[in-house]
Amino acid sequence: MIWLVFAAVAWAFGMWVNIRLARLRPARWVSLAAPLVFGATLIAVWEGIVRGLEISQVLLPAPSLIALRLVSSVDILWVDFVQTVLKGALSGYVLGCGAAFLIAIAIDRFPFLQRGLLPVGNFVAALPVIGMAPILVMWFGFDWQSKAAVVVVMVFFPMLVNTVQGLQATDTMQRDLMRTYAASYWATLFKLRLPAAMPFVFNGLKIGTTLALIGAIVAEFFGSPVRGMGFRISTSVGQLALDLVWAEIVVAAIAGSAFYGAMSLFERRVTFWHPSQRN
Repeated sequence: MIWLVFAAVAWAFGMWVNIRLARLRPARWVSLAAPLVFGATLIAVWEGIVRGLEISQVLLPAPSLIALRLVSSVDILWVDFVQTVLKGALSGYVLGCGAAFLIAIAIDRFPFLQRGLLPVGNFVAALPVIGMAPILVMWFGFDWQSKAAVVVVMVFFPMLVNTVQGLQATDTMQRDLMRTYAASYWATLFKLRLPAAMPFVFNGLKIGTTLALIGAIVAEFFGSPVRGMGFRISTSVGQLALDLVWAEIVVAAIAGSAFYGAMSLFERRVTFWHPSQRN
């Protein structure tokens, strides 16, 4: 009963703090404080309900137990992080987004490629990852290379479509102005069209941050050495070690959020001139 009262008090206190924050003048610290307060409130309510209702730790571990597992399994979590995020997700992300960016420029330079490649790209992008992953694992082996291949397929076409659309974002008057300066295609591309396309490019890059991590983890369910987030989640579920499963989920969530946040900060630096970046 005490834990249920704790959950109710935590929820009421969190609501009161967020209401007070909403009444304040908009500021950077207010925008950061609101989600932190909500997250802390959610964790406190989670802890209180799980302990108050005596929910089985196999069904839903308490946040305190997940935190203990995080501290006690740092070595395992680090090995899995390196295998899945740094080797599989990040390498596939760089290769997929880089190739998509270069091919988008080729499509823009030679319009006939657009009629041939984009329909194929849309078809491949619609394929489910659980259908592609087993095939790519058989092609590239059970180590991180096959996971990187899955990530390449997942991030390539969102990045390609966004970049192609961004390169077409300039209007006729702007392109005519470059022609009056006798600017070549490449001069127009680097001085006008690529800068105008940056919001679209970063949109594709941000979409790819989440797809890369999802693709790398899901691919490990279909074959992996004895390390990796997907491997650890699948084996720990079989062993009923749900606290370790949740610890891996927490690490994946933090890594994905940090990756997305870093890309958003980089976007603000590059596209500071765009209306979407103005406060």
